[in-house]
Amino acid sequence: MTKNQPIRVPLDVPAKGRITYLENFQSMTFDTGRLMMFAGDQKVEHLNDDFSGPGIHPDDGNPEHLFRIASKARIGVFATQLGLIAKYGEDYPDIPYLVKLNGKTNLIPTEHRDPFSTAWYTVEDVAAFAKQSGLSIHGVGYTLYPGSVYEHEMLREAAQIVQQAHAHGLIVIFWVYPRGKSIKDERGPHLIAGACGLASSLGSDFVKVNTPTAGEDSSATLLKEAVLAAGRTRVICAGGSTRDAAVFLREIHEQIHKGGVSGTATGRNIHERAIPEAIRMCNAISAVTFDNADVKTAVAICQDRQV
Repeated sequence: MTKNQPIRVPLDVPAKGRITYLENFQSMTFDTGRLMMFAGDQKVEHLNDDFSGPGIHPDDGNPEHLFRIASKARIGVFATQLGLIAKYGEDYPDIPYLVKLNGKTNLIPTEHRDPFSTAWYTVEDVAAFAKQSGLSIHGVGYTLYPGSVYEHEMLREAAQIVQQAHAHGLIVIFWVYPRGKSIKDERGPHLIAGACGLASSLGSDFVKVNTPTAGEDSSATLLKEAVLAAGRTRVICAGGSTRDAAVFLREIHEQIHKGGVSGTATGRNIHERAIPEAIRMCNAISAVTFDNADVKTAVAICQDRQV
């Protein structure tokens, strides 16, 4: 395994929550400081677009497909909505969970209205659910859209979520996507860096962003400005649409080793595959993230063969 930045417990974590915070952080990152998050929140964000259709395994239509993968694969944490965890968690008690607090569908395009997504439940709701269910809930996640005319409401809510989550020793991950009618280039490197600095200012432990692009350039080195701007908030990259496994694993390897990010959040590149293939993909991503595996080794894991 690799050792990344030392774990620093934020000062807004009370003394009684420090041990819990450290345990959650170490468990999610396999004590490396890097995170492999299996993102399972798309049932809301993309409705059924990513769960049915050409190239998508038929099993993906069933929400339990996500839990079957997460229960058998090596992952840092599985992020999804509390409603799904309540429905399936009893059958999958060993999954490390992260509760996504908000979400919106893709039915209203930005040209009709700037995005606005508020929390469905409070951190207190999550803490109470964790206690009564006995499940391993390590943190909470929240999406905000800087550039939206509603950003002020989301920013206030996000700041409060950090304070409340840290009070319980929970890890916080913000999905930060600059979006709205005033945003001309959602993936500009300078803007993505600004999004990371925003997450740091709010106190988030990790920030999930889309990979930046500059014209034809989409190289991992464009992430360096974002990582610097994030400071002690760790940057993870969204996985995006499903691609060839070898291409995708190389992208993750370069994002970590050339861009300096602290991991990845992968959804479609995992769950759109059949369970055996999805599990191998998880294990390959985790090998790159936690073990510093090279691309050749990761591809061999994904293809279920020896190097």
